[in-house]
Amino acid sequence: MEIVIASGNLHKIREFRNMFKAFTCIDVLSLLNFPQYKPPIENGTTFQENAILKAEHASQVLNKWVLADDSGLVVPALKGAPGIWSRRYAGDDATEAENRKKLIQEMKSLEGFERTAYFECSIALASPEGLKKCVTSSVQGSILDEEKGSQGFGYDSLFVKHDYDKSFAEIDEATKNRISHRHKAFEKLIPILETLRGCLESPTG
Repeated sequence: MEIVIASGNLHKIREFRNMFKAFTCIDVLSLLNFPQYKPPIENGTTFQENAILKAEHASQVLNKWVLADDSGLVVPALKGAPGIWSRRYAGDDATEAENRKKLIQEMKSLEGFERTAYFECSIALASPEGLKKCVTSSVQGSILDEEKGSQGFGYDSLFVKHDYDKSFAEIDEATKNRISHRHKAFEKLIPILETLRGCLESPTG
């Protein structure tokens, strides 16, 4: 069977493809396979609402099973910002570098515990018949006062997970994917994925 990742982000697609490796009977596609598809406006007020919106819309239009996620960085000291606006924190057409620059500036006067933050991810799974499941997970850490590392994407170069001494952009991709908020949320979907044509050969690691 096929499942479409409702994203055109190459980093995110690769991360999900790695998670699906154990599911040998599932062919993983993405929105890159459907260039004519136009995603809906993300007007939800939470990560969960946006994930469900994207999954249900794509599954109806494409007539396929769809997995969609919505995720972002939350800084409690900034009243939850960037939050659901993480991708467009510095403006609708802002680059990832511009978003990071704004975050550094907004947190310039914050110290210690005030620099606590977490990545949150909601993943929704839908079929043409409707929503099947939506799960949410997070990973706790803190924000650096300057970027470190060149791997990863988004805010990875500014985020250090608790109990780690390197940013998400400094650790290798395999380790980052294993401890990420996205992977933790995906693990919650494994029970339902196991039921899809019984094609799971081994648990994900």
